[in-house]
Amino acid sequence: MKKFLDLLSSEVGSAFEKAGYEKELGRVTISNRPDLCEYQCNGAMAGAKKYKKAPVMIANEVAEFLKNSEVFEKAEVVPPGFLNLNVSGEMIQKYLNEMASEAKFGVEAPAQPKKIMIDYGGPNVAKPLHVGHLRSAVIGESIKRIARYMGHDVTGDIHLGDWGLQMGLIITELKLRQPDLVYFDESFEGEYPTEAPFTISELEEIYPTASGKSKEDPAYKEEAMQNTFKLQNGVRGYRALWKHILNVSVTDLKKNYENLSVEFDLWKGESDVHDVIPEMVDYMKKEGYAHESEGALVVDVKEETDTKEIPPCMILKSDGAALYNTTDLATIMVRMREYKPDEIIYVVDKRQDLYFEQVFRCARKTKLVDENTSLKFLGFGTMNGKDGKPFKTRQGGVMRLEHLIADINEEMLKKILSGREMDRSEAEETSKVIALSALKYGDLSNQASKDYVFDIDRFTSFEGDTGPYLLYTVVRIKSILKRYAENGGSLEGLACKNYSNTSEKNLMMQLVLFNSVMESAYEEIAPHKICAYLYDLANAFNSFYHETKILSEEDEAKKAGWIALLSLTKDVAESCMDVLGFSAPERM
Repeated sequence: MKKFLDLLSSEVGSAFEKAGYEKELGRVTISNRPDLCEYQCNGAMAGAKKYKKAPVMIANEVAEFLKNSEVFEKAEVVPPGFLNLNVSGEMIQKYLNEMASEAKFGVEAPAQPKKIMIDYGGPNVAKPLHVGHLRSAVIGESIKRIARYMGHDVTGDIHLGDWGLQMGLIITELKLRQPDLVYFDESFEGEYPTEAPFTISELEEIYPTASGKSKEDPAYKEEAMQNTFKLQNGVRGYRALWKHILNVSVTDLKKNYENLSVEFDLWKGESDVHDVIPEMVDYMKKEGYAHESEGALVVDVKEETDTKEIPPCMILKSDGAALYNTTDLATIMVRMREYKPDEIIYVVDKRQDLYFEQVFRCARKTKLVDENTSLKFLGFGTMNGKDGKPFKTRQGGVMRLEHLIADINEEMLKKILSGREMDRSEAEETSKVIALSALKYGDLSNQASKDYVFDIDRFTSFEGDTGPYLLYTVVRIKSILKRYAENGGSLEGLACKNYSNTSEKNLMMQLVLFNSVMESAYEEIAPHKICAYLYDLANAFNSFYHETKILSEEDEAKKAGWIALLSLTKDVAESCMDVLGFSAPERM
């Protein structure tokens, strides 16, 4: 199904062509002066120089061919040559009914679907999720859903941090506390226990303790590095402990991500590519891509066109140890080998921009990726407190993500129970649904690269540009549709009618933009565009609702047309919410 603006542009383009000008001059855009018109075309201004004619003369000629157009009810020339356009009710009505009959409301399936991998999440398995992990999870999940909605084959990979020094630190601290554990007896040849010698709560305390000690005690850090080496080189007891750490941590991670409605297709980590690193290093040496520099193995990635210094990409340190670069490049190699993606998107803190520039250049230079494979980095900004600094607990520490979710749930529950008649258990379930919208929309409504202030009072408000406001709007529509059905009306076979008031037309004009917005959000990797659209749609509906007595309308045909419009509004809004990663309850 063609985008609405494309249809309008086609109509105006034909008028330009009939008047003797290039069809391309007929591009229509949404008016930047809605008080004057709905749409506009500035093609006469662009064509004036080429055709050596005053733009107002060109515009007048074109307007003559639009006088009897079924697409526009107004085509007005405004000096020095603007075309101000209002779309006809018949045109918009026809388009909406076609939208309603389409599986995805007019979003066209791609001629050649892409295979896309999205790398998001990236938690360190040695410690619990904190608020710093929120943006990666929420943004990455939405990008995945948007791409799938657009018809592409998308795989989401969490990319666990499960193989570095953090593992050695945990093992070192555990050995200090429980030296008699069988895992530390290198002569032991039996089966190791199936139960981990620690709980998730104990693990959460062990790692920060060990990390702190390593910064103050060089001998402790050296032992941790040795233990990391032993783990990575296959010492049985250390591998068994590592599996326990992974199992305990991943179980907790899955619980927390589930609370965010975030799902990963792959639970791969740095450890999964450990065994292919020697192969990759040998290949880079053999092909002449990598060389030694001050004892380290590096790949030069600087280009002649660079305006800033781009350091070489280090593959191995002087002691032969691998780095994050190494595991990320090996991961790219494995992904290309096993999944053959057309595109890999990384959703990571924007402060990693230079790092990924190095990795991407290295991957291309060493031909780890096909020349047609796209590597994209979406860097996100920081979630800050009201003081403008990274979000902390009241005590000044890093807030765990589950505590943040719990705080929002609690705040939402208070608001739901205040002045509303609702069973406690229903209120608790409803509050979780609304709280999730508050959290996700509060994040996603900001452009990913921008920092933003996390304001729990504003995010949980039922008024303004918030998740709860959007949910309340959809619940209001559901209530109207339910009452219509209870009064004997059928929701089947309904069709939108010509508009009867300005607020109805405004709602219609928001709906017709849906497929354009979805396409733009996908192409620009910009979930915030869907948020902005959803907010405008909600505002348009609420204006229509407050100005129109829908259910008390005596003209049944007119009422049925409104119900059809509301049903489409609800479906489109819920589709937007779904790709953003939340949903609306039945009542609030």
